[in-house]
Amino acid sequence: MIQVAVLGYGTVGSGVVEVIEKNKAEINKKSGEALNIKYILDLRDFPGDPYENKVVHDVNVIMDDPEVKIICETMGGLKPAYDFTKRALMSGKSVCTSNKELVAAHGPELIRIAHENKCNYLFEASVGGGIPIIRPLNYSLTAEKIDAITGILNGTTNYILSKMEKEGADFAEVLKEAQEKGYAERNPEADVEGYDACRKIAILSSLMCGKNVKYEDIYTEGITKITATDFVYAHAMGKTIKLLAQSKEADGKFYAMVAPFLIGRDHPLYMVNDVFNAVCVHGNMLGDSMYYGKGAGKLPTASAVVSDVVDCARHLGKVIMCFWDDTDVALTGIEEAKRSFFVRVSGDKEKEAIAAFERVRVVEADVPGEFAFVTDVMTEKEFNEKAEKIGIISRIRIEE
Repeated sequence: MIQVAVLGYGTVGSGVVEVIEKNKAEINKKSGEALNIKYILDLRDFPGDPYENKVVHDVNVIMDDPEVKIICETMGGLKPAYDFTKRALMSGKSVCTSNKELVAAHGPELIRIAHENKCNYLFEASVGGGIPIIRPLNYSLTAEKIDAITGILNGTTNYILSKMEKEGADFAEVLKEAQEKGYAERNPEADVEGYDACRKIAILSSLMCGKNVKYEDIYTEGITKITATDFVYAHAMGKTIKLLAQSKEADGKFYAMVAPFLIGRDHPLYMVNDVFNAVCVHGNMLGDSMYYGKGAGKLPTASAVVSDVVDCARHLGKVIMCFWDDTDVALTGIEEAKRSFFVRVSGDKEKEAIAAFERVRVVEADVPGEFAFVTDVMTEKEFNEKAEKIGIISRIRIEE
């Protein structure tokens, strides 16, 4: 029997326990040996909980028990999760986590420590919740040279944008409703400003190139400036607006960013709505593949954590290869990235805009007092210089 401990008995931690207990027969069969949750670490007591007898308040109980071979870190945040994870790995205990913040900040270090101690640090649940994406990148696509990853990686922002589109409502109104329904946190900054998606694309980008992409270096823009009027124009163009996280390698340059984009009906992410997430991966031999599902939530995320537990159980004392070393990637500034832009200006600036941007495609929509258009393909730097000269209401990048 393989003994397992869970650090943190919140939403995801309690989900891990539920998944292991409910699917015990299937999980034990696939693990090759029975799994047993021996400890649950939390500061709180849980009187009446069916697993209250497994709850401990002292992490040393878990760390000092040689029987515990696998630990599920579902605490979130950097402290004390980093210290607990590092200590566990140094003692040869494998760690499975849903903690994207920790993986993005210390991933290569923790992977290296795990491998030095013949155990594993697995983090399938840190990106995309229940969507399998880490394992495909590490195993299924190993014959590929991955050169692009684009995804909708945050369910909260996708829900908000989907509701804004369907109801013609503004951001603040939909955010309030999302908070009331539990789809958005009381402090939604990490989601709506794009920070959550940024950490996730940093992890995927690192696995894509095998080196460390620092999330602090990734250009990140949220959805707080998107308005109901933007969706009026989007409909007129046969497009929608999504918060995309993307990384691309081209001509020896590596780009990564998070920002709202206009995408057309022929784009594979066009129909990804509400709290669902999806990731598109482009390989030089396979071409495009897409991974879709629930990107968050108690049981989808817990399911991904438990899939890592099963992998660890199958490989006790063996290292599962993960190519992500601590050499930092020098990201190319997005100023050099080329694309077209959708632009809104006040109606009295129509001639100025046409003179500045030269070839434009006018967008006709029922919005009084404005002139809207799509630019030719140009670099971000060129666009910013032209936009600064005339003064614009807003711009949204276009993903072809």
